[in-house]
Amino acid sequence: MPKGRIEAFADGIFAFAATLLILNLVVDQTRPLTPQLLDNWTSYAAYAVSFLTIAIIGANHHTVMHQIGHVDRFFLLVTAVFLMFIAFIPFPTRLLALDIRGSDAEPAALVYGVTLTGTALMFNVLWRYAATGRRLLRPDADQRVVDGISRSYLLGPISYGFATLVALASPQVSAALYAAIAAFYVLESSLFGRGAAR
Repeated sequence: MPKGRIEAFADGIFAFAATLLILNLVVDQTRPLTPQLLDNWTSYAAYAVSFLTIAIIGANHHTVMHQIGHVDRFFLLVTAVFLMFIAFIPFPTRLLALDIRGSDAEPAALVYGVTLTGTALMFNVLWRYAATGRRLLRPDADQRVVDGISRSYLLGPISYGFATLVALASPQVSAALYAAIAAFYVLESSLFGRGAAR
């Protein structure tokens, strides 16, 4: 099967999920604005972390699709589940923004972490199915790039899984770890992209 339509569909889901994040930033028009803007810092932080996370996953998905020559039905099904997780990200982002300072901080941080761990797991299933035995890869796909992607993506489920478990002890530390993971992948993606270009 050609891969063009699945790429277009995935791009739409990434754009949709990133756009929905802004709906979490709201103010009450019946109350003074300045205190609300200052008090909403957790919403700004959650928006930034989730937006960067979606953006990096989207960039990495383009990297994956560049290595793939064709797709099959199983790949399409795995991609559908992967994109389901992407579209779900705005919901736990809102929970984290609203509840990280309250009594429901732990379940909010857990839902966020489980969502991103599931996303990372499905991304790994998607990539490793395509790359194992070069099943769906382009004939001219550079093996060094393929191996680099495999090593890089392995960290995702581990790091998000660890951050999720930390939420059981400290939801605030867990949230900080989610931000640190996003920052790491921004840096890693730019360095890997520069190396791949060479």
